[in-house]
Amino acid sequence: MTPAPVAIALDTDDLAVAARWTGQVGPHVSTLKVGLGLYLRYGPEAVARVRAAGAERVFLDLKLHDIPATVGAAAAAVAGLAPHYLTVHASGGTDMIKAAVAAAPETKITAVTVLTSLGEGDLADIGLAGPALDAARRLAALAVGAGARALVCSPREVAAIRAEVGPGVELITPGVRPPGAAGDDQTRVASPREALAAGADLLVVGRPVTRAADPAAAAAELAASLRGTG
Repeated sequence: MTPAPVAIALDTDDLAVAARWTGQVGPHVSTLKVGLGLYLRYGPEAVARVRAAGAERVFLDLKLHDIPATVGAAAAAVAGLAPHYLTVHASGGTDMIKAAVAAAPETKITAVTVLTSLGEGDLADIGLAGPALDAARRLAALAVGAGARALVCSPREVAAIRAEVGPGVELITPGVRPPGAAGDDQTRVASPREALAAGADLLVVGRPVTRAADPAAAAAELAASLRGTG
């Protein structure tokens, strides 16, 4: 059976736990996401262990954001790990994104538009012209123009961003919560089916699966619900 278009976020600082979760949920989802905390603690070993535990695709979520030369060097440093996705912040600008694309040509450089933890008040506080939808659209267009092949955006902005960038760019949505799940630190959220219906290609889900009493069962239930069989 084809794995569901879901990336499970391995949000832990314990590599053994991340590997165990990967073994449990890997048969049901297409992608496993290694975040900044896990990577900073274990480095390339984090990617190797997750892949060995059964990850079909590895999403390396480092959200790089620095001057172009520094981001290019960082992307080159991880390119040999062959992550399917590598995130950078779209707000780093055109030259920064181009540097990442040039340094890791076999990886989908994935530009983060507006973090799903930010609300309208947060955007005003940091001086980013909103509302969030408009900011995300502007950043999406900039990133794609610079060569990004995937974008991270809130499920609430997926339809508008798809209209902005067209069909050839992969849209990845965190802030996905199954019905009844806690929002945690996410503010712009939607259910998995809502996100896919809006045009998302890959859903990022973390705690609702990894913190479940049985992560394997939670992942299987999520995958079945997206196939319309659960």
